[in-house]
Amino acid sequence: MDLDPVLLARIQFALTIGFHFIFPPLSIGLAWLLVIVEGLGWRRNDDIYVRMGKFFGKLLALTFAVGVATGIVMEFQFGTNWAEYSKFVGDIFGAPLAAEGIFAFFLESAFLGLYLFGRNRVSKGVHWFSILMVAVGATISAFWILVANSWQQTPAGFVIQNGRAELTSFSEAVFNPSMWIRFFHTVDAALITGAFAMAGVAAYLLLKNRENLVARKAIKLSLIFGLIVSLLELFPFGHEHAIQVAQTQPEKLAAFEGLIEGQTNAPMVMFGIPSDDPPQLDASIEVPGVLSWLAHGDADAYVKGLNDFPPDERPPFFITFVAFHSMVGLGMYFIGAMLLGVFLLYRQKLWDQRLYLKLLVFSIPLPILACELGWIAAEVGRQPWVVYRIMKTADAASITVTAGEILFSIILFGLIYIFLGALYLFLFIREVKHGPEPDATEEATA
Repeated sequence: MDLDPVLLARIQFALTIGFHFIFPPLSIGLAWLLVIVEGLGWRRNDDIYVRMGKFFGKLLALTFAVGVATGIVMEFQFGTNWAEYSKFVGDIFGAPLAAEGIFAFFLESAFLGLYLFGRNRVSKGVHWFSILMVAVGATISAFWILVANSWQQTPAGFVIQNGRAELTSFSEAVFNPSMWIRFFHTVDAALITGAFAMAGVAAYLLLKNRENLVARKAIKLSLIFGLIVSLLELFPFGHEHAIQVAQTQPEKLAAFEGLIEGQTNAPMVMFGIPSDDPPQLDASIEVPGVLSWLAHGDADAYVKGLNDFPPDERPPFFITFVAFHSMVGLGMYFIGAMLLGVFLLYRQKLWDQRLYLKLLVFSIPLPILACELGWIAAEVGRQPWVVYRIMKTADAASITVTAGEILFSIILFGLIYIFLGALYLFLFIREVKHGPEPDATEEATA
């Protein structure tokens, strides 16, 4: 059986990006929460927040280190497996990747060192500023990566000359039609990830000792913060992102929403069983007119369906639909879980709700899963294009790299990532079980 090198190159890219994407959302979310924690510890001279910062700072450092290690591999693939793509858009696509390294990575890594090792060696204000710069650097990194990816979704600021895409306007390329809303949507997802990580870890500590003061303050902060950012992900960010997709990538919206035939008064599908070849949706539960209203502000507006596009320009329906609806379902769960936590906190019943605390512990990986599903929906929903309506994925792969070589690298990367993932989980869980350092009163009691 002949192996398809393009399919294998796509599988390898999905493997490396998917594994790497576990860590940036967690890093960004934890970094911004630590900005709040360290700020409260500094301004209130509160030892509990200081110990909270030390504890979660270790988890941030571990996550950042693995994220860097896995991110390096990601960029090398453009020159190995996707040489035709690199030749076609290298002048445009390379700039944001270089900017990410120069303006973001060095800022983030330098100040992370100061944050981790500068405590009690620099002033409290400088120490707080260091974690602020870590959070800013991580967010700038996300900005430039999303600039590059959003340009693939909605390319702008270029002309095609001599068989290559050449930049005509840097600002138009950077601030392409989908960039800002995708940036806010993704960064807010990272904040949700950080909130659930902090809440889940604090819940674990409370299950061991309900009087743990660090855990009590950590869960209060993360639940309130998490409810706010979870609601923001639904509106305005999720809603505005849907409008952007409807305007700029209508076939992706049709795959997201399971709309096979274009129609006015288009329904929103709440549930359905999708299938490909040809695309169809069975056992669907629909709310008439909602999709037309959400996409165009008019319940009678016409929304294009998958059959409005040529078969060779439709995205894979099953994967796109399932990934999108699973992400949305998890988003609704995040709102409900955080709302329940804030309600229990308000009623002063949180500490006795062991079932809810266990739910938070088991929910730690769910925002990461939602981020992965969102990425899958966005990238598979763009197919068959690598640059939307400019260059197809099949034309972007390297022509000199063999299927056997790619398969070998997939196996090698898979083994390395299994090791890295297991090591990360071992160190993360060990640090959580160790818990924050006790204060003087707790030590005396012990």
